[in-house]
Amino acid sequence: MNFNKIATLINQEKIKLRMKPTIGGQAVIEGVMMRSPNYYATSVRNEKGKIVTQIKKIKKKPKFLKFPFIRGIANLIEMLVLGIKTLTWSASQVSEEEEQLSNTQMVFTLIIAFAFGIFLFVALPYILSMLTGVKEESSPMLFNLIDGIIKLAILLLYMYLISLPKDFRRVFEYHGAEHKTVYCYEEGKKLTVKNVKKYSTKHPRCGTSFLFVVVFISIFIFALIPTIILILFPGFIALPFIMRKIILFTLRIIFVFPIASIAYELLKLSGKYSRNPIVKLISLPGIMLQYITTKEPDNKQMEVAIKSMELVLAKEKIKI
Repeated sequence: MNFNKIATLINQEKIKLRMKPTIGGQAVIEGVMMRSPNYYATSVRNEKGKIVTQIKKIKKKPKFLKFPFIRGIANLIEMLVLGIKTLTWSASQVSEEEEQLSNTQMVFTLIIAFAFGIFLFVALPYILSMLTGVKEESSPMLFNLIDGIIKLAILLLYMYLISLPKDFRRVFEYHGAEHKTVYCYEEGKKLTVKNVKKYSTKHPRCGTSFLFVVVFISIFIFALIPTIILILFPGFIALPFIMRKIILFTLRIIFVFPIASIAYELLKLSGKYSRNPIVKLISLPGIMLQYITTKEPDNKQMEVAIKSMELVLAKEKIKI
């Protein structure tokens, strides 16, 4: 037996696994979208029980948008756009009505979604934190700890409420199917319902985990803002209360993007080292949130997720 040859083959397999591109996705209405580096595919089971699909190429981004801490913001915006496009397409397939958003409608939808997110997860917690009587300028860490706890409470309540309607529960089941299929791909197993079924519906790179990481990081970043301002501009404290709050709140909105970028990099690391005990511990709160946003899928839902994965793998010329 040639042990050197066996060792070489094992190393080659390890290299292949490391070189395997990251694939993620999201649940849509009665289906799943999978996104590879160059393509995204959406599969939906329509009212007749047939799986309908579409696959499109992703426009190449300039090289600078692929740099660490920049790519997070670029990918976040890209996923928002793809998310709205695929949700609209999936809705049209299920209802058998052609419905596509124009570029103007897409921009308007993104603005509304961003404004809603800012109100619910930035403005509302900030206002409620001020009502506690803790002063942001003199006790920034305590103020932002309260702010973070309120954000998490709002996030949990929001997720719980949207999980109640039957239609949303099915979306969460497809979300679980997406995670299981991604796990199966990452483990290098053949994409069959039997194999996919073995894996967890909880994944460290999930958008739910991303939201938790954003909230956690924001506690520390936002706590630094008043301190830095007072060091650089000692006269800031003498400004009228409303003026101070407008400045501090505006900075919170501006820092949403850098915080999201840091969270993205941390999630990439957690996905890469998901078996590390320390990474598992850090990822645990985000995983726990997925008990709300993912549900166990049935075989037909897993078939839909597998179809989307197969489409992007075929385009990327990846065999597993």
